[in-house]
Amino acid sequence: MPTTSGSLRRLLLTPDLTDVTFAKRGFPVTATDATERLEAIPQAVICGFEWGIDARSLWELERRLDLVEPEQRGFAYEGATMAFTVRDAMPGRGGRTAELLRGPGQPHIFLTYIGIGFAMARLPRVLWKKVLPDLTGTPYFPTMSWLAVDGYGFDRAYFETKRWIDEQYVPAPYPWQGSPQYFLRAVDQGIGRALWFIHGAQALDVAAAVASFAEHRRPDLWSGVGLAATFAGGCDTAGLATLRRAAGGYHGELAQGSVFAAKARDYAGFVPPHSDDAVGELTGLSVGAAVALADAVAVDESAGGTTPAYEIWRQRIRAHFSERSEVAT
Repeated sequence: MPTTSGSLRRLLLTPDLTDVTFAKRGFPVTATDATERLEAIPQAVICGFEWGIDARSLWELERRLDLVEPEQRGFAYEGATMAFTVRDAMPGRGGRTAELLRGPGQPHIFLTYIGIGFAMARLPRVLWKKVLPDLTGTPYFPTMSWLAVDGYGFDRAYFETKRWIDEQYVPAPYPWQGSPQYFLRAVDQGIGRALWFIHGAQALDVAAAVASFAEHRRPDLWSGVGLAATFAGGCDTAGLATLRRAAGGYHGELAQGSVFAAKARDYAGFVPPHSDDAVGELTGLSVGAAVALADAVAVDESAGGTTPAYEIWRQRIRAHFSERSEVAT
């Protein structure tokens, strides 16, 4: 049963399922079966958030999330992580997010970091220093915590589209992991993912949207597009081939995003057919080869330096595709 305080938080913070539909958001999309499946993704996030806000125990939350089909389960974990992050930021007992991410959320760690970013979009910046739990000893911490910033960018672009997309608003930097100079780049990666949804996975429309941004922002936007196209789907193989051609000189960024998505899907233990198709079309690799590439060039956070390990990992993946392109020519 939900708690009284949890129900109040849910009523105050949770949008209706209709609020995240493309029609309600005013996205320039023609409704199809594919866009309906895309809309189910933010709706799964909302369900996870509601369960996380109401949950009396981690056991109860895990049981509910296990009822979600494997393809959508990671998105529900995003929402649950968002809820626990909000709850931990409030006065009282903390530690819920750490318990979730060290426990049942660990297979979905790439998406749960994004859920932290969704919470950041609703919390004042003064509380951001409290949102990232100490996950020392767990895989990909803190390297992939940059996905929280990605999640923040996605959320703002999805819910404040006029400001963040049409007007191309640039937020103030924030010293995430001590790298304020990289914060805006990670935000753009999330905005790129949002463009995939805003334009209903229509390759040429997405490409035109990316091209409307300043040139220095396009590489990270294309990376986000590749991640969303592979993880979320919504496009057939012909459309994916069009997307790859439309990326042009940004193919390395598009492919890098696709490789990250393949790694995230594989790590969660379920790779849907659309992800398999996207990896093949956007990278020329199988999912297994894409995961092997990601693992082979992974960066140890202890390497130090001023460039985040997350970005070095991305650079190494992009370099693989640059080298292949040079060999092909």
